[in-house]
Amino acid sequence: MPSLKDLRNRISSVKATQKITKAMQMVAAAKLRRAQTAAEAARPYAERMESVLANLAAGVTAGGPQLLAGNGRDDVHLLVVATAERGLCGAFNSSIVRLARDHAQRLQGQGKTVKILCVGKKGYDQLRRQFEKEIVELIELRGLKQIGFENADDIGKKIIAMFEAGEFDVATLFFSKFKSVIAQLPTAQQLIPAQIAANENAPAQEGPQPTYEYEPGQDEILSTLLPRNISVQVFRALLENAASEQGARMSAMDNATRNAGDMIRKQTTLYNRSRQAMITKELIEIISGAEAL
Repeated sequence: MPSLKDLRNRISSVKATQKITKAMQMVAAAKLRRAQTAAEAARPYAERMESVLANLAAGVTAGGPQLLAGNGRDDVHLLVVATAERGLCGAFNSSIVRLARDHAQRLQGQGKTVKILCVGKKGYDQLRRQFEKEIVELIELRGLKQIGFENADDIGKKIIAMFEAGEFDVATLFFSKFKSVIAQLPTAQQLIPAQIAANENAPAQEGPQPTYEYEPGQDEILSTLLPRNISVQVFRALLENAASEQGARMSAMDNATRNAGDMIRKQTTLYNRSRQAMITKELIEIISGAEAL
């Protein structure tokens, strides 16, 4: 049984940890508001970009830009895994890595070649245990106070440069879509060839559908918009990740604070009982000594 000093030290240690987790919860709550606002603000633009590209792609008869149609092969897959730079955010990082790992194992089981581009150190740390040879690069965003479009544009240009160099045939982006503080959805989105679908949230139009004439031609517009769409989708994924990370951290630190409180109460009860037992024992010894005299 631990001594009273050990129990006091244990209670003090847990109280110090509780203060840290409570502070981290409050910081995450403050950052969550900004991150959630940024993620929600980026969604309409990204969805509208997909809608415009879907309209343009519908008019392409054959072929088209390689970013849309692909290079005709399906042998080498690039997995762009976006995670956080820090931990202490529950299952946020591990859920994204698990989705990417399952996808990679499924592709390897089909005889495909897998390459991994890690955006965020936590995903790299987990994936290198099993896919160290498949990881081609790690992009760290640790020093950034706020993610900007230029950061996503650099990643998008790197992906396009690798595709144009023939280093892969299909690119898939993995991130976590923000739903709420307690719900983040791990998501896989194919970037190349672009999988463009009409916006499901758009209201259905009755009667004859409008037709559009584009100037310059559709192929020229697509060749300009498709590279930008990759950067836009990466930017959206990074913003969704930022909001999901803060939401997951806020929830995890709240649970940690509650668990620390429960532990403090249990240790305090044990301390009081041990102290009471020692006092009772001393009183019994004093009474027994007095009676002997």
